[in-house]
Amino acid sequence: MWLPIRIDEQRPEPLYHQIEVQLRGLILGGQLKEGTLLPSIRELAVSLKCSAITVRRVYQDLENEGLIRTRQGTGTFVAGVEPVARDEHRLERLTEELGKAIEIGFQLQCSPEEIETAFRQALDRKSTERGGDAL
Repeated sequence: MWLPIRIDEQRPEPLYHQIEVQLRGLILGGQLKEGTLLPSIRELAVSLKCSAITVRRVYQDLENEGLIRTRQGTGTFVAGVEPVARDEHRLERLTEELGKAIEIGFQLQCSPEEIETAFRQALDRKSTERGGDAL
């Protein structure tokens, strides 16, 4: 199975983190349904041109979160995620990423008002790009 995961060795985030964030997003976003068979550790490592140890860490982290299950001899599958848990996890990830952006704003010595203005402008721009309504 091919997964739409891209890694960029030029980014400061470790490869395992890039893979984990994208795979988590595919599961929580509903692109990978419950019961979907994931590639083996070795297959995914080869397709992403990274170490099997890196993919093993991603799978272990996601299994600890309850997002995937490994069955001895049959493979690794997407676990069932309750809609409430999916929403909580989705909003938790969003809050975490927004927190990082806010921290960058403070490091650049922006005021809370400037950060909020920049956020609204970025949201409006992205909403327009996606064909949605801007706030």
